[in-house]
Amino acid sequence: MNLINVVNLKKDYASDGVITSVLHDLSFKVEPGEFVAIMGPSGSGKSTLMHILSFLDRPTDGLYQFDGRDTKDFDDNYLAKLRNERVGFVFQSFNLLPRTTVLDNVKLPLIYSQKKNHDKLAKKALDSVGLSHRLNYYTNQISGGEKQRVAIARALVCDPAVIFADEPTGNLDSKSGNTVMYILQQLNKQGRTIILVTHETDTANHAKRIIRIKDGNLISDEAVKTRTIAQTDKDLIK
Repeated sequence: MNLINVVNLKKDYASDGVITSVLHDLSFKVEPGEFVAIMGPSGSGKSTLMHILSFLDRPTDGLYQFDGRDTKDFDDNYLAKLRNERVGFVFQSFNLLPRTTVLDNVKLPLIYSQKKNHDKLAKKALDSVGLSHRLNYYTNQISGGEKQRVAIARALVCDPAVIFADEPTGNLDSKSGNTVMYILQQLNKQGRTIILVTHETDTANHAKRIIRIKDGNLISDEAVKTRTIAQTDKDLIK
């Protein structure tokens, strides 16, 4: 079964009686365990698409099935449950709580879940991104690259079906960016589904498949030769 099935998806916005069409008849599928990059220039509609796929917004028309179910049937409470339990988010701006420890930031999604042993789960997630030595640091005491790795750990902590990464290297230098992309590749090798949104070709090439969008239209959907990470980049997470 496909994790995500999109057919003729449309998104319009209305303002003062003016209708602006942002997405036009998009159709594609994402299977469990895929690493897909959604790529396009600013204003192409890629972030709008990610917001719909991650239940932060709803389509105007068309079909969006998640785990075989039509998302039109999901009420707001169920969408909130999905965002907490089935979806992980990694944002360009990290979105970490200031003056709060790394461990407490990672534990935050667990507050709204049914899971127990919060400390254990958060420490396991931080270990997977190489930050066990930063548990009790405050977020203003770590680097930008480490902040993004904390954000990835937070996205992982509820064991989601899919991780959405929106321009995850946008605020990072190339070395830290490579480290973040290496971690995402490793998570994908472990079987996690990752959907990456970016306007950068180099970042998109870390994925296994690239969906290109321009002016709200899907212009290509193809497998790519994945960019490999140098050993020096791998060493950064140790």
